[in-house]
Amino acid sequence: MIELKNVALRSGSFFLSEVSFLIPSGVYAVLMGKTGVGKTTILESICGLRKITSGEIHIDSIDVTDWLPGDRQIGYVPQDLALFPTMTVREHLEFALLLRKESRTAINQRVDEMSEVLGIRSLMNRGIQGLSGGERQRVALGRALTMRPSILLLDEPLSALDENTRIEMQALLAKIKSATGVTTLHVTHNQQEAETLADMTLRLERELEISRVTVL
Repeated sequence: MIELKNVALRSGSFFLSEVSFLIPSGVYAVLMGKTGVGKTTILESICGLRKITSGEIHIDSIDVTDWLPGDRQIGYVPQDLALFPTMTVREHLEFALLLRKESRTAINQRVDEMSEVLGIRSLMNRGIQGLSGGERQRVALGRALTMRPSILLLDEPLSALDENTRIEMQALLAKIKSATGVTTLHVTHNQQEAETLADMTLRLERELEISRVTVL
């Protein structure tokens, strides 16, 4: 479950004001809206990467507003993927588990599970250089999902892909939704993505000093 209660944020001339919405547990929600209205800012605020000026952020009914990003149990895939150029695919999938000091047995088991779900078992010893756009997206998803996050945040995950790869990745996201049941908030401009994936569609709009999220 993801809940924002009257969240406000201001940075220079940019602002969000009184943003509220609730995404129930297990729901795949898609957030849409014009460029610059603050969709990515909302994701970063939920992650703890941006400090809000007022309001509350709840994850699974727990107020995490003042928690550090690493304590929020969130899987986040930013638009640029933020993959590490010196790491192999396996090292990306192991990354969060190593930070949490999981046992080697548990790490190997979880990485094997996710590589199978994502269809990247044959890529595990490769670096990310030379991977296709779709393969990189799978690696970024794997890194976000291996530590079994409470929620998954996706910032325009398919925007840089060609049409065939986009369709393939939509099918993969639907498979992940079915396999994991993780509560997901997916930002996109693409109506077809929303229609294909969303259990719930939200629209963020901003006019003058007012931000508003509506359920479509």
